[in-house]
Formats: sequence, structure tokens, C-alpha cells
Amino acid sequence: MRAPLSELPVVLDKVSLTAGPTTIVDRLSLTLNPGAPTLIVGPNGSGKTSLLRLCMGLAAPSAGRISWGGRDNAPMNRRAMLLQRPVMLRRTAAANVGYALAQAGVSYHQRAARTEALLARVGLSELAQRPARKLSGGEQQRLALARALARDPELLLLDEPTASLDPASTRSVEEIILSAAQSGIKIVMASHDLGQVRRLAGDVVFMLRGALCEQGAADDVLNHPARPEAAAFLRGDLVI
Repeated sequence: MRAPLSELPVVLDKVSLTAGPTTIVDRLSLTLNPGAPTLIVGPNGSGKTSLLRLCMGLAAPSAGRISWGGRDNAPMNRRAMLLQRPVMLRRTAAANVGYALAQAGVSYHQRAARTEALLARVGLSELAQRPARKLSGGEQQRLALARALARDPELLLLDEPTASLDPASTRSVEEIILSAAQSGIKIVMASHDLGQVRRLAGDVVFMLRGALCEQGAADDVLNHPARPEAAAFLRGDLVI
């Protein structure tokens, strides 16, 4: 059997995204390679979410080129994206996962076992029959991760998945993310929590006004930023 085509690396070559007269992403060049999680940071409005949407293929660049594993316009078969506030279907937690598996093409006879395994992976086995919309915010985010993992993704894009969660729920979600990364899934995640960035990141992308301002290994960017804008942001100064 032929091995599935890889989604990686994701290469953005001078990519811009505009909406009318507004430039959202500005001539950004970036390569996302397999390996440790890439964390995207920057002030509000810097283009973090738009970058994730471009990498997923949900937004088409106004200029420039994006490729996945060397291919343009590659299907999203092994990509998944998790929003900050995921929408829960009006059904049980297990049925939410089962629906995601069906959408991913998993056969009916395999879904029950796969659903059980995915719920166990995110620590929700005991809540399998609870209505998804009755779960807590942290539980819903873990369920959303299970649905994303149902696609067996090679690339998992996360848009501030713990922004509204308490510390205990944040820790649970981070553990799932780290486990996914250790299993070989490439994590690309936007975060405003610099403590979280230090815990999770292998490398860091700092965006400002839609442009790539600085990129490098997490230790270098976080502790020895080369650009004054990055240093100011990491100090907690207002950067616009």
C-alpha cells in the first residue's frame, strides 16, 4: 500500500491576506516542519488566527503561495483545526466523536471502538453518554480535541484553546496537546499565555501587524529576543 502523502512541511512563500483595503497578513514567509510544537504569539490583531486559517486551507492567500508537503491546493485529509470556542453538536459526547469519525471516513463497524479509545485519550470515558452541551468548558475543549484527533491528523492547528479555561482545565488540555505532539502530530498553536508558550513550545513565531517579526527556538525568542518589538512584548509592554 502506498504511504499517504505528507502535509509537511507547510511552506508559506510571501503570503498576504487582505480584506478590502485592510492587510491582515503581510508578505509572510514561513516554513513549518515536523517536530516539536510551534507556538504563535503576538498582540491582538497581529494575524495569528488568520495565519492558522491559511495553514489549514480555510482562507486563500490574496498573494503568495502556500504548499503542503510540496503540493499546492492539497486536500485537508490530515489537517484539523480547533477553535477557541468549539461548537458542540446536540448529542452525547460519544456521538460527537462518532460523527467526526464518520466524517473522516471511518467505517460504521470501527466507530464504537475508535470512539471509546478517543474519549479515553482525552479523559472523558465516564462522560461518554452525557450531552455535549452540558459539559464544562474544559470538558468541551477536550471533546473538541477528541473530534480533531478523529481525523488522524498529521497537522493540528489550535487557536488559543485554553483562553477561557481555569488552571486545572488548562493543564488537562496541555497534557493532551503534549501527548499528541509526542505521537508525531505537528502542533501549531496560537497562545497569549507566555507561561504556556514556555511549557509547550519547541519554536516560537512572533507576529506583529500581520507580519513575521521574529522566529526561532523557544529559548532564544523567549529569553534572548533579537527584535526590540519582541522584547517589549515579552516584558508586557504595549506593542501595537
